Amino acid sequence: MPFTTIETGRRGPVALIGLNRPDKLNAINSAMMTDLDAALDEIENDDSLRALVIYGNGRAFSAGFDLKAGSEANRKTEADWRQAIEADLAMIMRFWHCPKPTVAAVHGYALAGGFEIALACDMTVCDSTSLFGEPELRFGSSIVALLLPWYVNPKRARQMLLTGEDRMDADEALRQGIVNRVVPEGDALEAAIALARKTALMDPDSVRLTKRAINRSYEIMGLHEALRRGADTSVEIETLETELRRRFNEILRRDGLKSALAWREARLDSQG
Repeated sequence: MPFTTIETGRRGPVALIGLNRPDKLNAINSAMMTDLDAALDEIENDDSLRALVIYGNGRAFSAGFDLKAGSEANRKTEADWRQAIEADLAMIMRFWHCPKPTVAAVHGYALAGGFEIALACDMTVCDSTSLFGEPELRFGSSIVALLLPWYVNPKRARQMLLTGEDRMDADEALRQGIVNRVVPEGDALEAAIALARKTALMDPDSVRLTKRAINRSYEIMGLHEALRRGADTSVEIETLETELRRRFNEILRRDGLKSALAWREARLDSQG
């Protein structure tokens, strides 16, 4: 079926999904979420496809959820925010729960929701230009999928999440276990496809059942309950009514993200 915000293809038994809003650094909006859900439905129901690679067109993998679109959405009540956040979380976790192996091919920015999609994939290959991060707190916003603490030690997770870090480079991501491999600039997609092909050579039922068993291990350790409670915290953050948030969102809608961030950072600097 035709899509407006993604492109799809295949390389033999490997399905391809390309995030395709390059002018917005592949920021995830409601149309992209709809497209991703439909594409994943098709891939999961096609027995000739044995693995999936997701990548981004343009200068980045994905800068995360589209903040401007979110600020303009009709989310006035706690119920509105809960519905939106639960939908965002469900979309990210489709890559985790997909019965077929999922591989993220990252270049440039992989931030916030984009970073969380890469974390939710079974494996991630990145090139040397990649920068990872969770800058949500810089925007006065919330983290939809608190997957990072399941990958790195508590000190490193707290540093990234509580400072809004958005510059973890490829080499550190490899050291932290966030990616499986770092390749030269421009080679991430082909390397990810090669990795996906290796999984596609395996018996598909064995792969599906083994992935389910791996996921069940994390479920037993409490991953899903932790993510659910994290979503509760997201709702609480997004429904806070403060002058700081009101002013930030006003500038975001009127002048764009760069201006809103500049205002917030100038305000923080003025406070010493």
